[in-house]
Amino acid sequence: MSQQTDLAALFRRDLTRLVQEIEAYPEDLLWKTCPGVTNSAGNLTLHLEGNLRHFVGFILGGIPYSRQRDLEFSSTGIAHGEILTRIRPLVDLVPTLVAGLSDETLQTEKPGHILAPGHSTYQFLLSIFGHLSYHLGQIDYLRRTLSGNSAIDLAAL
Repeated sequence: MSQQTDLAALFRRDLTRLVQEIEAYPEDLLWKTCPGVTNSAGNLTLHLEGNLRHFVGFILGGIPYSRQRDLEFSSTGIAHGEILTRIRPLVDLVPTLVAGLSDETLQTEKPGHILAPGHSTYQFLLSIFGHLSYHLGQIDYLRRTLSGNSAIDLAAL
């Protein structure tokens, strides 16, 4: 397998898991937090959508997108179904773009890598994947804490 194929598979797995987590989320809890927790699962999901659409879709894939980062954290009350409608396309979009990158692109520094200046596109994608996984864990833990429900069966790699 290539680095692109490996990364694409990991993105597909965790984006599928994100969809599964939001599907399992009780709608009345999507915008709730616990004491000491700043961001709701709804806000974290909007943040992941914005991050992936901007850095992978726009920066790497050239797909038009205008990010409004402040709204990722200030928006509330967006319907459960709308959140799912926004994130489901990412399950195919992000892995397809990552899998289609050339070896040369992975090894070069991509302009606009504000999160990791001086790093290769491959290193940048690893940091984006880590960011996705980190917030996915927060969403899962927050769902379990707020709802009292246990872990869900998640997509395998």
